Amino acid sequence: MADVVLETRGLTMRFGGVTAVDNVSFKLRRKELRCLIGPNGAGKTTFFRCLTGILKPTSGEVFIDDVETTGWDPQFVARMGVGIKTQVPSVMDGLSVRENIWLSAYRLTGTKEADRTAAEVIERLGLGEIARATVGRLAHGERQRVELGIVMAARPWLVLLDEPAAGMTGEEVERMVAIIHEINRDAALIIVEHDMQFIRSIAAQITVFSQGAVLMEDNVEAVMSDSRVRDVYLGKRG
Repeated sequence: MADVVLETRGLTMRFGGVTAVDNVSFKLRRKELRCLIGPNGAGKTTFFRCLTGILKPTSGEVFIDDVETTGWDPQFVARMGVGIKTQVPSVMDGLSVRENIWLSAYRLTGTKEADRTAAEVIERLGLGEIARATVGRLAHGERQRVELGIVMAARPWLVLLDEPAAGMTGEEVERMVAIIHEINRDAALIIVEHDMQFIRSIAAQITVFSQGAVLMEDNVEAVMSDSRVRDVYLGKRG
């Protein structure tokens, strides 16, 4: 079990009489890349928020690297070496791309190391042409890449991404695919996503949510060809 870096046991999240996440047990292994899919309202984002500490689960347990983190605040989850990117980019619009990434690195290191890390991340993500640009003036896809740079600057070993390709052009999606594979060289990833073409480009394993529970887990081809998944997306379930 040493290669299991994230696990939930019977995770449940209720809002009044609505059960958004229903007794979910889940495992992610070291350097694995897993996509979470399902129709709107299936429980994916709520599950993601329970993992990251944005929501406190009603019951069940979350373990990260064998440490129980159930109910921890997001900043304490992040300090374990977990990179978190939510749907809305969390960037400082008045600073440059480099300054945003440098500050993320500086929180964990000194000035010289932050200089080296910022330069490395900018190169890895192909941000050199906009490194001096003010983030508030960037296009949506560029801002998404900057936020990934902020995540990477903290050198996480586990990365949680919520809809990283949302609102992107075809060219931007292709670039995001390459970036995610680059991140996966050093870190395990969980990605919540709707874009099925994007998922086919990045995922080996998929977990399908329906009505707050796990419908199935398998490789991408098995999931895409399963009649239960087609039924869910056609509205016959979930």
